Parts: sequence; C-alpha cells; structure tokens
Amino acid sequence: MRNRNANKSAPLLAILLLSLTLGAPAAVRAQVKSAPAAKIAAAEAKNAGQPQLVDAIVAVVNNDVITRLELEQRLRTVEARALKKGINLPPRAEFQPQLLEQMILERAQMQLAKDAGIQVDDIMLDRAISRIAEQNKMTQQKFRDELEREGIAFAQFREEIRQQIVMQRLREREVDSKIQVAESEIDNYLGAEKNTAQARQELQLAQILVRIPENASPEQIAEREKRAQSALQQLKSGGDFAKVSASFSDASEALTGGELGWRSQDRLPKLFLDGVANLSPGQVSAILRSANGFHILKLVAKRDAAKSDASAPAVQQTHAQHILIKINQAVPANEARRKLTELKQRLDNKAATFEDLAKLFSNDLSASKGGDLGWLYPGDTVPEFERVMDALQPGQVSEPIESPFGFHLIKVLERKTDAVSQERQRSAARTAIREIKIEEAAHDWERQVRDRAYVELRTDEK
Repeated sequence: MRNRNANKSAPLLAILLLSLTLGAPAAVRAQVKSAPAAKIAAAEAKNAGQPQLVDAIVAVVNNDVITRLELEQRLRTVEARALKKGINLPPRAEFQPQLLEQMILERAQMQLAKDAGIQVDDIMLDRAISRIAEQNKMTQQKFRDELEREGIAFAQFREEIRQQIVMQRLREREVDSKIQVAESEIDNYLGAEKNTAQARQELQLAQILVRIPENASPEQIAEREKRAQSALQQLKSGGDFAKVSASFSDASEALTGGELGWRSQDRLPKLFLDGVANLSPGQVSAILRSANGFHILKLVAKRDAAKSDASAPAVQQTHAQHILIKINQAVPANEARRKLTELKQRLDNKAATFEDLAKLFSNDLSASKGGDLGWLYPGDTVPEFERVMDALQPGQVSEPIESPFGFHLIKVLERKTDAVSQERQRSAARTAIREIKIEEAAHDWERQVRDRAYVELRTDEK
C-alpha cells in the first residue's frame, strides 16, 4: 500500500507545481523551481485535499470546448494590441463577455469549415505570411523578430492567420459566392449616382452593433434594444466610444474601437448614410435598426475621394476558361486536386485540349462551352480565383487552385483594356453593389451560425 500511495503523489506534485507557476512572476517561478525538496513536500502536505485549478472549460461549442487558458491568452493578446494602438479598453470584466462571444463564433465557424473540408496547408500559409511581411515592408525574418519583440509567439501568429484564411474561405463559400447583382440594380445605382455627390465623398465610421438573435421573440428584441440604449446613454454622458464598443458591441471590430475604416459613400448601406447625414465629425448617431440588430454609428472623419471616375485608370478585362471539380463526400479535396494535376499534365504534354477536358470533366455550367467564362471584369469572380487568373499570361494554364466552389484549372485566352467610360462605370457599380450586399449578408450569416450552434457557458465555475 505504501508504494501504491507513493506512486500517486507524483502527479499531484506535478499539478501543484504547474498551478503555482502558471501566470506567476518570474521571481516566484524561480523560487518554486529552486525550492528544496523538504519545502515542496511541506507544500504538498499543506495542500492535501485542496485541488489546484490548472485549467477549466468556460464554454462548450457544439462538440468542442473553449478553455480558461485559451480565453486568458486571447485577453492578453487583445490588451497588448489595444495598448499598441492607443485604444482604451474597459476593465476585463466588462469586455470579457464580448471577447468570449467572438471566440464562440470563431469556433463554430471553424467547425463548419472542417465539416466542409476547408483546409490551409503550410505552403499556402507561408505565402500568406510572406505577403503580410511585404505589406509591412519587412523581410520574413525581420517580421518574425518584430512579432517576438512584441511578445507574440510566431507559432501562435501562424495559427491565427491560418484560422483567418479558413474562415475567409468559408465565408466566400457560404456568402460571397451566392451574391448576385442584376443589371437592373446597376441601372438604378448609376441613375441615382447622377443626382448625388456620394461617389466623391469618403467617410470614416465606427460602429456599435447589438445583434438580435435569429427568430428573436418580442421580449428578446426589447432586451437588446435596452442594451443599445444603455450604450448610447454612456456615449451621451461622455463615454469613450472605443470603451463602450468593447463593453456592448457584438461586431467583430468591437475590441478595436469599432472602427470600420474609410468607405466611399456609395459603398455604405443607405441606413448608415441616412444615420450620419447630419452629423459632424466626432458625433454619434441615434440608434439605427437593421435586420441584424441595433447600430450606433460615430462619424470619425470625412474627406473628398482622391479621384473622379473620369480620371480613373482603364479596367482590364480577361477572357478565361476553367475546369471545375467540386468537393463533396464522394470527391474529397485531395482527390479533386489529384485529378486536376493529372489533367494539367495531359495539357502540358499536349495530349488533349483544354476545351475537350472541360467538356468531359468540369462540374461547371460552362463545361458545354469548353469551360469558356467569357470576358471577366475585376470583381466578377471570387478573390482567390481572380488573383491566380491575373497572374497568368495569355495561353498559360494554372496549377490546381482552390476556391469556395471547389478546385480549378484556369486558362487565360486573351486580355484587353476597356476604354469605354460607360463600361468602366458599370463595372465599378457592380463591385460597389456587391460589396454592400456581401457585408449585409455576412452579418446575417454570422448571426445564423451563432444562433444555430449549441453553446453552454461555464464562466461562473470556479
């Protein structure tokens, strides 16, 4: 019996040491590490029968969990980034619920992405991080050193970027790819633009969004409106917008001051334009109601657009073909990629024509036309498809690439510069309308994802 009890004491000692050292100052950790065996034994005896909490579950999201340590790590990251940007956050107790809600939504989206077979391999991730480093005008090594200097582990940063790319792909698949812009909508947009100076103005906005659950009852709507009124009252009493946003907003930008950035007025919903129409920079709007919830807007600044349409550069059009293999239960992602790799080899060896292979293997409606997509304007396709297509030379065929629709081979036939002003205007109008629709649809989709997930909060557990 003595030996059996002695064997059981080792795990307890390890847990005790871990619980003492987690989050403790360096001096304390050093003392624990160098403590004599007698003192360790005394501490173990003193704490016998008093379990030490190392970690705990704070939320269950479908078949996954969010732990206290994960929440604590995110809290520290948010606080560090807010400090760097000069954003004043409220006490943790006030913004922690909002942050946990963000993590719940992210976890639910990542589960949907996994079920859909959406993945980001290390090669694609490395390319994305390389682009981020270039945008910051740094080499990859210098960028990594800068992250470490700011206390951000590079491995953690990589996984954050991987998650962002996965969620972006999921949104493109579930939202962006389903957005259609009718020619009549473009006609109405251009007709209205002739009678206004909207396109010449850009607004910098921030928002607080109190989201309404899907299929909300009148009581739930009233409760959410009361929450929005509390936020507005704090603002009217002189509260800092960034702090109030962190405490009340359900939007993804809640913890970064609620900032939406600069938007031309033609790329903002009419509800927002009407809400800030009579505001001066620095002022906040009344409560605005949309299908997604209650909004409070702040007009941060206003400026004239840099250039008019007349001086805008000509639009490049691309005549392209593609072969699409969709991903489903019968055809997983690796099989779709493998099949297209084989077709690419046949094309490289001139064993078949692109048109013939498209007719035989493509899952797109364009298959009957040999995969011909016609002339494409910027914004006519999803971003990942367009980026690869724009990098190809006429006559060149891409490697297999993934989009929300599946895997593609892309061939560029020819390009031309559209110098017709009316066509450029219609292309710009199509892009502007599409952006507005995507933003509104994305908010609605996120609300549905959150409301349909099974969520059990355990933040009160000690």
